[in-house]
Amino acid sequence: MGAKRSGTDMTGISTRKRIWGWFFFDWASQPYNTLLITFIFAPYIKELMGDGSAAQSAWGFGIGAAGVIIALLAPILGAMADLSGNRLRWVWLFSLLYVIGAAGLWFAAPGHFNLTLTLCLFAIGMIGMEFATIFTNSMLPDLGTREEIGRISGNGWAFGYVGGLVSLVIMLGFFAESASTGKTFLGLAPALGLDPAAREGTRFVGPLTAIWYAVFMIPFFLWVRDPLTGARSQRGTVVAALCDVAHTLRRLPQRPSLFAYLASSMFYRDALNGMYVFGGIYAAGVLNWSVVDTGIFGILAIVSGAIFAWAGGRADQRFGPKPVITACILLLTAVAIGIIFVSPASVFGIALPEGSALPDIVFYIFGAIIGAAGGAIQSASRTMLVRQADPNRMTASFGLYALAGKATSFIAPLAIGTVTLLSGSQQIGVSPLIFLFLLGLILLRWVEPEGDASR
Repeated sequence: MGAKRSGTDMTGISTRKRIWGWFFFDWASQPYNTLLITFIFAPYIKELMGDGSAAQSAWGFGIGAAGVIIALLAPILGAMADLSGNRLRWVWLFSLLYVIGAAGLWFAAPGHFNLTLTLCLFAIGMIGMEFATIFTNSMLPDLGTREEIGRISGNGWAFGYVGGLVSLVIMLGFFAESASTGKTFLGLAPALGLDPAAREGTRFVGPLTAIWYAVFMIPFFLWVRDPLTGARSQRGTVVAALCDVAHTLRRLPQRPSLFAYLASSMFYRDALNGMYVFGGIYAAGVLNWSVVDTGIFGILAIVSGAIFAWAGGRADQRFGPKPVITACILLLTAVAIGIIFVSPASVFGIALPEGSALPDIVFYIFGAIIGAAGGAIQSASRTMLVRQADPNRMTASFGLYALAGKATSFIAPLAIGTVTLLSGSQQIGVSPLIFLFLLGLILLRWVEPEGDASR
């Protein structure tokens, strides 16, 4: 997957090693999305709460609150990193939050379940992951030429999906037990002597995610070097960063393509995150899937995501990121519409006999499409941002990108939570995703493929 470039930097580390070190961030961080947000921990929360609609609402409000914090701080942190010229120390800091938040989810035990504490710990880890991603994404332009970064981004995202797949297989095969049988997908008792009666196998998803991250970030910290380190004399103070962010925001209307892209990505990424966040808890509540069932669904989605992130990187390099993003939005919108019409009793309005496997099969197909389009669109999106951004303000630009992703990131979870609460239906509850995807598609029309410089 690595690029063919073989130059070395001042430390003697080859470009190939730096690229692979950068890839390992995606590998190390992906289990937070795969295991915690979507396929293992979220369905487990539904099992603890018992009511699918109540769990979907609580999950939406908790993640929405974390999104507000990320939106407020992301551009300031990006500006501080650009001013101080040291991104790696920020990655260290937020890696610590990731590990603390993930590991703390062990305490979500049956009989001693504290929803508020659990959501707070989850938010701490999620904030750590999102902020670390800002700084690692901003390193992408340092790894290749303008023509190469689409392929590098796609390869990195595919590598991250493979990491998520491996971690999910480990959880399903050796730890996550069925609530009814106490056995894992392989028919084994949870490894390490964990007690299935106390759901220790499933709860181990938190510590496993933390350990996985700590171990696989080692190549990143060994091989990745920050060209900005020491390059700037201005110290990154909060006041200077706030002024810098204010100046950047005032100038945004002067860069209409960047402005339109940030607005477009704000909506379609919010909708995609809504799919990821609620996919597992939706399947558990509507189709009565167990944690193991949802995990198998996750394997299918991740495999398709890895393949199409890689393929999307090639398409990005050949056609540019905009056509890739457009095609993916259209696919995801179709899935968002289709999901509403799938239930155990009917599929697209056609009544089914009791016990029919068709709803499960259709949802598996939807999962494969979500994985495929989601992998390709996320890879192409960070490539598009590199094309739109000022090369000298890359970390700040990714801070704004995170702001765009999180400024409305509370809309999908809160809208889903609210509509679910008011309607009492998980199916109707996910309908806001359709409108968010369509808004993103409409705004993409004003985005220049090569950025404002091409105007």
